Amino acid sequence: MKTDNELKTLIKQFAQDAGADIIGFAPVERWDEYNEVPPDFRPQSLWEPTRSVIVIGVSMPLPIVETTPSFLHKETYVAANRTLDDLAFNLVRFLNRQGQAAYFFTRDGFASLRLLKDRPRAAFSHVMAAKYAGLGTIGLNNCLLTPEFGPRVRFVSVFTAAVLEPDPVIVKDLCIKCEACVKCCPVNALTLREDQVKGDYDVMACIDRHIELNVDKVSPCGICTKVCPIGKDRSLYTQKGIMKKYLQEDEALSINPDDPVYKSWTHVRNYGSWNKDYPRNSKPNK
Repeated sequence: MKTDNELKTLIKQFAQDAGADIIGFAPVERWDEYNEVPPDFRPQSLWEPTRSVIVIGVSMPLPIVETTPSFLHKETYVAANRTLDDLAFNLVRFLNRQGQAAYFFTRDGFASLRLLKDRPRAAFSHVMAAKYAGLGTIGLNNCLLTPEFGPRVRFVSVFTAAVLEPDPVIVKDLCIKCEACVKCCPVNALTLREDQVKGDYDVMACIDRHIELNVDKVSPCGICTKVCPIGKDRSLYTQKGIMKKYLQEDEALSINPDDPVYKSWTHVRNYGSWNKDYPRNSKPNK
């Protein structure tokens, strides 16, 4: 029988070899310790033998996220989700071969946006699991921000009966409350709060936005992940004046849909996504 540390090392190597960009480990006690998640949505309520939760992240490349809403962004999102589910399924089988019981929870946890609107909560929160696994902190945009990719990362969780050494939780908030996500949200779903980092979130407005985009097969929205300045991936994709470009995009394209500053993004949106004369990215009137 392998020691806990040996098993953890094997798990990390297996996940990385299978395509994981980041991986973290959380003990089930953290859900009780932080008491932020209702009891029915905690790991042991979903699968009682759980003692550790392994959270795996796959990144979304920044230049593709910047084209959102677009078919390219949607297909990349689908590819990330497929990679995560395959990875988690195979990790469960790997753990079984190591003599460890395991269970995985698919990356979204809901079947459709319309069902999510009726019951606006996923069966399990990978965002909270990733926080407890030491992968990041929750930002103003209600997404998990990671040091490596900011919020441009998708997650899946694997529950196991194995007791594995936990990773430390990141204590210092990564979010700098720059408000780019608030200012750029197409449906004004985010509101800054002075008393905490995490902003107020109009989940129904966000869901309606995704339902609208889904009609043209270009969901999810992802604007709040696109404009977030956090993440080492921005060093890889350095762009001068990018925040100004984000903040002025809506107004600039409403004046001139063919604005050359945004040509690389609008080209992707105009061909294979929707008619360029249909302003999908415009904000509603307040």
